[in-house]
Amino acid sequence: MQITSKFTIAIHILACIDYFHGKMPVNSEFLAGSIGANPVIVRGVMSKLHKAGIISASRGKNDISLEKDLDSVTLLDIYKLTDRSAEDGLFHFHENPNPECPVGSHIHVALDDGLIQVQQAMEDEMSRIPISSVTDKIKKELGE
Repeated sequence: MQITSKFTIAIHILACIDYFHGKMPVNSEFLAGSIGANPVIVRGVMSKLHKAGIISASRGKNDISLEKDLDSVTLLDIYKLTDRSAEDGLFHFHENPNPECPVGSHIHVALDDGLIQVQQAMEDEMSRIPISSVTDKIKKELGE
């Protein structure tokens, strides 16, 4: 199972707003062009960011701004906003292992705890990485 591209789209949106706000109007059409994605998908991700209080955006508004400091928003925050696997679990188990099989009847017991530990480790690491680290790297690459 892959983490949906909405995760990276959301981070791209935040990076664009951080970089371009105040220099030029930032709107969903502009963002879609930068991301290379359908504007409908971009607006859907923007809606989630807006509902979470991370960006200020409204229908017809010609400039989107950040509502939260990107030092206080982490990769984990964005993952939880954009990806169902954050709720459902990163790993999806096959649903019908054979209970008559020695392996099938014990596979959950043998594997579940390890998979939970892997997801927890990923989320712990994501919680330590602020979005500002992404925007700072972009600015560094641009020589700013």
